[in-house]
Amino acid sequence: MMVVRMRSTKSHRNNRRSHFRLVAPRFSVCESCKKPRLSHTACPHCGKYRGRAVINVQAKIDKKLKKQKERAKTHK
Repeated sequence: MMVVRMRSTKSHRNNRRSHFRLVAPRFSVCESCKKPRLSHTACPHCGKYRGRAVINVQAKIDKKLKKQKERAKTHK
């Protein structure tokens, strides 16, 4: 069986792993509804991105409620 010729020391291994940490998500404030949202994404509360409406939030809510009602009927 092969043996590693230049074995990495514990300190070199740990120095390499020092960059493998989790990064906290960066939040910004929505200009229209003033709620926190992820940077570079549309606001999940109002559906706007850079002042423009890109997601129809009301349609999503209606679709979700409709699906819940159908699921409730089938499980009875």
